[in-house]
Amino acid sequence: MSVELPFAPVDTIIRRHAGDLRVSADAAEELARRIQRRGASLAQDAAERAAADGRKTLMAADFGVDEVPDADELTLPVAPVDRIARLDLDDRFRVSKDARVALADLLESFASDAAQGAAVLAEHAGRRTVQAEDVQTYFELVE
Repeated sequence: MSVELPFAPVDTIIRRHAGDLRVSADAAEELARRIQRRGASLAQDAAERAAADGRKTLMAADFGVDEVPDADELTLPVAPVDRIARLDLDDRFRVSKDARVALADLLESFASDAAQGAAVLAEHAGRRTVQAEDVQTYFELVE
């Protein structure tokens, strides 16, 4: 599976939580993969809710979001998030603009939590760089 999400915004999210730590490219790539898997899974769940309501368009409420933030306030770009949402969806579904922004917001929160946890793990290991293994270990611990 190719990664739809550019690594630069993911790297920015990790750096936001890493303090003085450096961030390896592998860490950003690993987190981008995890974000993509999470986004595709959330979109499938949302599609099931929309289908149960007899709709073909995913709405923000299908993602459990009542209030949609401004897209300009997000670090993750909405266009790749839209592609992530469609990865495992049937072609009959559409994704509304609000749903795309809501999903991007959810995924950014998901990434922020993971980045913060990975930074703590890197510090605990006595390293000065957040690495892919820190991201992997974070997810092993929370899953």
